[in-house]
Amino acid sequence: MLSKAAGGRPAKPSFVSYVSPEEIHIKEPAGKEVNPYLLPGELLLCEASTVFKYVQEDGSNRGTYGKLVCTNFKVAFLGYESASDDNEPQFKNKVIGENDITLHCIDQIYGVYDEKKKSLYGQLKKYPEKLIIYSKDFRVFHFCLRCTKEEEVKRIVSGIVHHSQTPKLLKRLFLFSYASAAPNSPDAKNRTVMFDTFKDWHEELERTKGNVKYEVVSVNEGYRVSEKLPLYFVVPKPFLKSVTESILVHQGRGIPIWCWSCHNGAALLKMSPFPKEQDDSALQMPKLMDGIYKTIHAPPYEVLKMDDLSSSLPSLQDIQTAYTRFKQLFLIDNSAHFWDTDVKWFSLLESTNWLEIIRRCLKKAIEVVEQLERQTTNVLLIEENASDLCCVISSLVQVMMDSYCRTKFGFQSLIQKEWVIGGHSFLDRSNHLRKSDKEEAPVFLLFLDCVWQLVQQYPPAFEFTETYLTVLSDSLYIPIFSTFFFNSQHQKDTIMSGESHNAQSSPFRLLTVWDWSVQFEPKAQALLNNPLYAEKPKPDKSQRKTTRFKHHRQLSLPLTQTKSSPKRGFFREETDHLIKNILGKRISKLINSSEELHSNFREFYDSWHCKPVDFHGLLLPHIEGPEIKVWTQRYLRWIPEAQLLGGGTVAITAKFLDVMEEVQKLQKQMDEEHSQTAAEDADAVPTLRNSARLSSLFPFALLQRHSLKPVLPTSTWKDLEDEEDLAKRDDEFVDLSGAD
Repeated sequence: MLSKAAGGRPAKPSFVSYVSPEEIHIKEPAGKEVNPYLLPGELLLCEASTVFKYVQEDGSNRGTYGKLVCTNFKVAFLGYESASDDNEPQFKNKVIGENDITLHCIDQIYGVYDEKKKSLYGQLKKYPEKLIIYSKDFRVFHFCLRCTKEEEVKRIVSGIVHHSQTPKLLKRLFLFSYASAAPNSPDAKNRTVMFDTFKDWHEELERTKGNVKYEVVSVNEGYRVSEKLPLYFVVPKPFLKSVTESILVHQGRGIPIWCWSCHNGAALLKMSPFPKEQDDSALQMPKLMDGIYKTIHAPPYEVLKMDDLSSSLPSLQDIQTAYTRFKQLFLIDNSAHFWDTDVKWFSLLESTNWLEIIRRCLKKAIEVVEQLERQTTNVLLIEENASDLCCVISSLVQVMMDSYCRTKFGFQSLIQKEWVIGGHSFLDRSNHLRKSDKEEAPVFLLFLDCVWQLVQQYPPAFEFTETYLTVLSDSLYIPIFSTFFFNSQHQKDTIMSGESHNAQSSPFRLLTVWDWSVQFEPKAQALLNNPLYAEKPKPDKSQRKTTRFKHHRQLSLPLTQTKSSPKRGFFREETDHLIKNILGKRISKLINSSEELHSNFREFYDSWHCKPVDFHGLLLPHIEGPEIKVWTQRYLRWIPEAQLLGGGTVAITAKFLDVMEEVQKLQKQMDEEHSQTAAEDADAVPTLRNSARLSSLFPFALLQRHSLKPVLPTSTWKDLEDEEDLAKRDDEFVDLSGAD
């Protein structure tokens, strides 16, 4: 509006628009209120209307209006325009929506003040005009708050910052609110072994034929010995007489704990060494341990080799630093940012050191496999608390050597045994309570990335898909499952018993992440199963008598005989070395020199890769530089420019699913002809609607809009205009060591 001032001069405009033309037309249905879907125990804390959510494309102002809400479980955006059925995703999560972020999944929050981005935390004095949320699953949300009421802006921004960034108490997690309010439905049929009973451990010993030399102990029942150890675990049989005294005195430190037995009798063990500070009990340690170890210096135990992982693998701080740099490559604000980094992509990727850490972990696992398989040697992994890198290496070794661990239920049982019951500090490593960044490290994500390398190199060897691994990594931040939200089984049992006493209703029960029906419908769950999996043939019944007492795994390499040591003791003749390690002194060279170890590794590695692959036998990954790749489905799934429409491995999978669907229909018709009722299979092959419209990042990114950028990025076009010879120019190396 313009008005005439005195003297006839037109006055300055009394209204200034700070909104772009795209933001003017607010399509909020008259008289229609959008409300969030709340889970049992979920409470609405604050909300803001007329919030504009940008489409992450070329930095444009396109997007949609809606309501932004914050609950004690998530931050959710509710658009005023309902999505069309044609673009509705086929792989919907029943717990987390497309525009939902759990509070534990929020990584960083930024506010935009006068086009400047600033990190938001603590008490805010000034509130931003735009809100940017980076999530730990690599989604980036941009919200414009210019059209939102000032009071609502204050409430929603303060609420999101407070409930996602402020330190919490364990009992305040949504995990317990959901468990106390959700209906206590019976557990679905789940063949995953939980390893919380004596029977589970005994059956695992029998499965791996380790019950000849090892036995389950229940000395820690009621956690009367150690809070870090599980209720039941496995030790060498000669330890049974003295294990009680030793564990009581030293709380489980210095005791070799069994992980897995190889077909040839060699075993993988782990141990937590004694602290460096020597007290009165530690001074008596050499005499006590010498007496224990002398009892097992006799057959049938093989030679033992020890591996101090703290000296041969990166530290937790190095892993966290590398991952922090690595994820910066995928948290893209807009498409222009994506194209700007395209020219120097490989330099940026190399400088993060994340792929190198993956390669080192895989190489270490192969070294352990070589010692178990070819040298018929027991391997003892040593690490503080034996619950971080020990979990990574021991789990990778079992995936490589035991085909059962490459099935879905076997893999889930492996995670339960080595990670959940094994005492990995999920609560601290994921920083769920936001108390200290010093303990945070993506150790479990490192393991999943290593497994993905194997899956993408040998797809027929795995019953599960990379989609399964991606969903599993996302589940790390969904606080309705107890699997990844405790530091130990003792912590879980203690908090459970306390909550059960306080609960006035039905028995208190926490969900396990392995019940996939909580998150996905049967057709969506089918995408977690690999249609190309080469199932293991069933053994011939006529040969069972001859193979009854011999554990057979179809090996890709023949077993080689190794000369027995003059002292075939469990800890060989280097008992004094072990005692030094137990007292906190690092061993530089235990058994082999580094040159000898490298020679054995290279010979074993090259020999295996020269032979045909047996998908049910030993499986060794390629670890040369080009073979270690980026897990594209997890890290690039939300970036439209990274998609291949109708291409990638999903195109092959879609064809196989079509063929399998046709086979199932024919089988059903044959059953009906024979008057047999065909039961509905919960793992039925899904029908991919219009597979030609899928992308390489399906099922997470489906029919995303693509930017109109040229094939070559803008920076490259500028270089071409300057008539530079790109073929002769080296890739620019950018060091991220100083990056935040």
